[in-house]
Amino acid sequence: MIDQPTTVRTGEELDLRGLEHYLAQHLANAKGPLVVEQFPSGYSNLTYLLRMGEQELVLRRPPFGATIKSAHDMGREVKVLVGLRSVYAKVPQPLLYCADETVLGAPFYVMERVRGVILRAQPPRDISLSAPVMKRLSEQAIDTLAEIHGLDVAAAGLADLGRPQGYTERQISGWTRRYRAAQTDDVAALEQIMPWLQQAMPGDSGATLIHNDYKYDNLILDPTNLTKVIAVLDWEMCTLGDPLMDLGTTLGYWIEASDPPALVGMFGLTKLPGNLNRQQVVDRYRAASGRELKQPLFYYVYGLFKIAVIIQQIYVRYRQGHTQDPRFAHLDQVVRDCGQLAVLALEKDRISELMENVIRAA
Repeated sequence: MIDQPTTVRTGEELDLRGLEHYLAQHLANAKGPLVVEQFPSGYSNLTYLLRMGEQELVLRRPPFGATIKSAHDMGREVKVLVGLRSVYAKVPQPLLYCADETVLGAPFYVMERVRGVILRAQPPRDISLSAPVMKRLSEQAIDTLAEIHGLDVAAAGLADLGRPQGYTERQISGWTRRYRAAQTDDVAALEQIMPWLQQAMPGDSGATLIHNDYKYDNLILDPTNLTKVIAVLDWEMCTLGDPLMDLGTTLGYWIEASDPPALVGMFGLTKLPGNLNRQQVVDRYRAASGRELKQPLFYYVYGLFKIAVIIQQIYVRYRQGHTQDPRFAHLDQVVRDCGQLAVLALEKDRISELMENVIRAA
């Protein structure tokens, strides 16, 4: 049941000799021959399991060929983890940060390994994800998101992490700009929703710590109780900003069973019976956070657009030959499906059960 690594992908190998020497010099108890494997499921920063004797560690580094350094700032991610550990137990302990690019060709950091279950697109074969389990887990996941939005950023030393004023406008203009920079094909649906986002944009609802990539496969679950979140991973895009925009990202990842197949196959297990649907996610978040949420449609469409741009940025790296990961070959369809769902949401003026009539009509 525990999330397990596998063989390192071709083209993403690490310099074992250089890394072993560096760890032995800078990390306490780093003894014994170094063995490296790779956690295969992420699409952004690369994550490796390091074994040295009895010690297990996790290493994070930017993807090879990445040109957007601000999206892969290892030093910033370590700062976030260090600060959060002082106020929040559900964060791995960072152990070492290396800014010296001569070691691995890019900055990286090492943290403790939190052993637990991670629910990816295909669940572990030896667990049963019953409807009651998924219902409780989906509720706990949203409660944990609300919990993150309530953290004391000043106590964590993270009050200067971002620029919350004008956050919503910057996100819409910023993701639009990034899409244009990474665009490879014409996607009519995205051309439709970009101006809509500009026109429908609400003012900022407030400012909190936000995760910015919150979904099932960034949660570590207790192996003895799959409804209990024991750690939240991948804080690389964490900042200070509007918590409703963070909820929008989660809604974009929150796939329902009738959604397009490319999205159903890629984004986790929220499609399984028992999970809250997207409207119920909004209702649960309102209750858990106490926040007013008047325009869930805007935040959902924003989440889909943001995810489409992230996937497009990954896809263009594949098209340019910077990665050989075969999972990236058909990500252009994921981009199109995000656009399709966004347009359907606008047409139907709701965020749930968008494809059901489309499927029956087909």
